[in-house]
Amino acid sequence: MRRFVRENGLSLFFFAIFAITLVGQSFAGRNKYNAVEIEHDGAPVSWWSYVTSSDFGSAVMENWQSEFLQFSLFILATIWFVQKGSNESKVLEDAGLESKAKQQIGRYAPAEGPRWAKLDDWRTRIYENSLLIVMTAIFFATWLAQSLNNWREFNNDAREHADRPIGWISYLGNADFWERTLQNWQSEFLAVGTMVVFTIYLRQRGSPESKPVGAPHEETASSG
Repeated sequence: MRRFVRENGLSLFFFAIFAITLVGQSFAGRNKYNAVEIEHDGAPVSWWSYVTSSDFGSAVMENWQSEFLQFSLFILATIWFVQKGSNESKVLEDAGLESKAKQQIGRYAPAEGPRWAKLDDWRTRIYENSLLIVMTAIFFATWLAQSLNNWREFNNDAREHADRPIGWISYLGNADFWERTLQNWQSEFLAVGTMVVFTIYLRQRGSPESKPVGAPHEETASSG
């Protein structure tokens, strides 16, 4: 068990704090929701009713979809675009898909390498793009979930104000949906952009997200 925890400490740490913060959000969100309901002479709801509501679903999915969009775009952009001096970039001459030898495909694959990397056929084409495929699929799934929850919430508010509800397709063109979406996207793009630039000049000893402390600013793609 100790060996398992040590070998998987990074993922275990983030999944643990993910679960803690998600549960914390559910209780905080329920308290806020119930406070508003009581203020407007409504009935408070149970925790389970809240976590299955459009209010909670919207809040969660809005954040999830923007995170997966961020990583999908970053994976795709770092294939072709480079940033001199940044630890988040490949060296300038490696821009592009790189050679089979460098990517260890087909006859260049090591004996212990993944089977699909050795085949050098359609299965390798899938495997060599599998990270982007899965991350992008999760983005679209969570974005769809966000739109459905936002739509339910939008129509619930409309009914409370004696307005007519609208269809899902109509909601996709509504300013409410895009305001919710774009406010998350812009923050993710800003975070990635600053990380790319900050790693040129700033350091964190021991972190693979940083260059070695003494590395020159113009040195690209070295890790600590």
